[in-house]
Amino acid sequence: MTGCVALILAGGRGTRVGAELAKQYLALGDTTILRHAVSNFVDHPDVDGVRVVIGAADREDCDRALAGLDLLDPVAGGGTRQASARLGLESLVPVDPDTVLIHDAARPFVDAETISRTLAALDAHPGALPAIPVSDTLKRARRGTGTLVGETVGRAGLWRAQTPQGFRFREILAAHRAAARLALTDDAAVAERAGLEVALVPGGDANFKVTTEQDLERARRWLAGNPSEIRTGTGFDVHKFGDGTAVTLCGVEIPHDRALTGHSDADVGMHALTDALLGAISEGDIGRHFPPSDPRWRGEASATFLRRAAELVRGRGGSIVNLDLTLICETPKIAPHRDAMVGRIAAVLEVEPGRVSIKATTTEGLGFAGRGEGIAAQAVATVRLPA
Repeated sequence: MTGCVALILAGGRGTRVGAELAKQYLALGDTTILRHAVSNFVDHPDVDGVRVVIGAADREDCDRALAGLDLLDPVAGGGTRQASARLGLESLVPVDPDTVLIHDAARPFVDAETISRTLAALDAHPGALPAIPVSDTLKRARRGTGTLVGETVGRAGLWRAQTPQGFRFREILAAHRAAARLALTDDAAVAERAGLEVALVPGGDANFKVTTEQDLERARRWLAGNPSEIRTGTGFDVHKFGDGTAVTLCGVEIPHDRALTGHSDADVGMHALTDALLGAISEGDIGRHFPPSDPRWRGEASATFLRRAAELVRGRGGSIVNLDLTLICETPKIAPHRDAMVGRIAAVLEVEPGRVSIKATTTEGLGFAGRGEGIAAQAVATVRLPA
């Protein structure tokens, strides 16, 4: 296997939260802390697999918390966080991913951008972690007192480390094996001891760790008070007619005396919808993700492009609210095929057909479309994202 696997460390008991049940299995909203944490990685388009490292006696709790998610089988951890991380890494040897993300199950609100930044840093560095610069003034207690100020510690260059911490798999596995008898505080410390360069990337205030009962209340308040925002994107595309016997519009092949020409299958409707979704989440345009100069996309079905745009929306924790597409052409007639088009778009995006609207219009004989030289499409996408 190539790609990235996320290891979610969920083997601790979390006694400071004040509950008999391990804290990762406690309720948070309508699910559990663990499911919140795991779902962030399952939904991320650049994470190819997720494995949870659990306590040896927690399999039933884990199965209940994560029912229905597509995961690698969980594995039992060790007596410490470091041991659990190492055992999780060892379990991935047959999988052999390129990179691995190691995340604490007690951080339920890591966002997709933090995951993406951590992964992107691994292109240039063997390790990376999200972190927040220290902004408070730091004091060291006077030796032997614990409650009296001994000195002020400069905060310049100090950061608060978070997870997921990302690494090139084989390098962090070797580092963990070499440090198995040591007691280090996190995976970055293991990497540092092995001489691996670890990059800092911006973390987020919402990516806090649930350790105490007060943290759990904070998480519940954050979840209850975290509103969503509505974002809108637009897309426009044009393809000209060429030789052929059918056109493909919104994934539906329509018999015609000509075909649309383009690098892929020239599905002008899906291209406009793809750009609209990408625009709604500020991810550029279709050419950025699928450049026409790349021979891989020659003749590719445009459903590939549209599906990827939807994955990026979901990777941001978002959902598609509505899609509105207008096809601009003199021929072919769209009305007889509209229901099939709506059904196909809905299936590709895994949304209800009622969220997809497809219309058609002409230009009254004006312009290139009026002269029958090609087809244009204009799309508007509305998505909901976490605020």
